[in-house]
Amino acid sequence: MAVMEAAFDPAFGEAWNRRQVADALAMPSTHALVVDAEGLVIPDGPARAAPAGFVLTRHVLDEEELLLIAVTPGARLRGVGTALIAHLFDAARTRGITRIFLEMRRGNPAIQLYRKFGFEPIGERRNYYRMANGERIDAITFARTI
Repeated sequence: MAVMEAAFDPAFGEAWNRRQVADALAMPSTHALVVDAEGLVIPDGPARAAPAGFVLTRHVLDEEELLLIAVTPGARLRGVGTALIAHLFDAARTRGITRIFLEMRRGNPAIQLYRKFGFEPIGERRNYYRMANGERIDAITFARTI
């Protein structure tokens, strides 16, 4: 939750609360990966390093959706996001996943990371997200076959 609180700008309302995360993780099809500032996966149990980023996903059959990805501001532009996506692809392949989807708000700078990994836009939801100030922003859906 510390990574979530540090990573997401409150103006966009993208962060989940503790209850939302706990409810998602209670489902057997939901997966989380947490990494340190070096991009190394922190295993379950007591952490030896401070978390710097995470991904939260859920899968159905051979498809997986990237629900959240977050990197603390101090760990950005140091390869942590790249490591998270690479770890996600590896873990998804072990689950038999062949396609990964994600949705993001238009203008999200994470698009550079997604494009780097070959995600392509496949759909759009006009005025889907509502910012804290009431402004509406489009959602763009991306997909990548792995």
